[in-house]
Amino acid sequence: MKLLSVNLGRPQAVPYTDQPEGVTGIDKRPVDGPVRVAAPGPKGVGASGLAGDAVCDTRHHGGDDQAVYAMAREDLDDWERELGRTLPNGVFGENLTTRGLDVSGALIGERWRVGPSVLLEVTSGRIPCRTFQGHMGERGWVKRFTLKGAPGAYLRVLEPGEIQAGDPIEIVHRPDHDVTVALEFRAMTTERSLLPRLLAAGTALHPESLAAARTYAEKYGEHGKCASGTAV
Repeated sequence: MKLLSVNLGRPQAVPYTDQPEGVTGIDKRPVDGPVRVAAPGPKGVGASGLAGDAVCDTRHHGGDDQAVYAMAREDLDDWERELGRTLPNGVFGENLTTRGLDVSGALIGERWRVGPSVLLEVTSGRIPCRTFQGHMGERGWVKRFTLKGAPGAYLRVLEPGEIQAGDPIEIVHRPDHDVTVALEFRAMTTERSLLPRLLAAGTALHPESLAAARTYAEKYGEHGKCASGTAV
């Protein structure tokens, strides 16, 4: 398992974002040399966890629990075949493009050692948005990406340091539950009845996912059923 590329974005003005200044950093490109990685601060205040990387809409992106976004090269290759176009590393707005790592199959709370010093923890899947669709230029992209169910993973930074392309990635901790990124993504998008299952991941979950799971479980019970017994 290794890091194929570290991808950074610069602010760009585009017509397809609702960010107040009309700019986005989604167009991320591979960079040479080491990049500093550290926790950026709370959502709404902190932006990207990678030095030199732009996160422009901090209302919805960035912050400690979405400090780093990773995507498997294998998933990009699958999309290349489906879309019939070349997809370079970073095209999905990911900071890390990996090889040999099942990113969407990672467990919430799973920890990765990247290079000699950086330790990351998986928190959630990436929810597609209008800016992502505009950047990709594909009709119905949000729906297609959602139905594919391979969203890549957001991670928080537990131990800061420097990373660069070619660094090894080692899974150093796998929690004792079955809540994967893909499951969390489905629960937050297309299959809300799965939300109570996310509670097994506890506080390793992105706080917004944890809050949604708790609210659903309180309303419908931990088995995700309404009063009539029908799955909601």
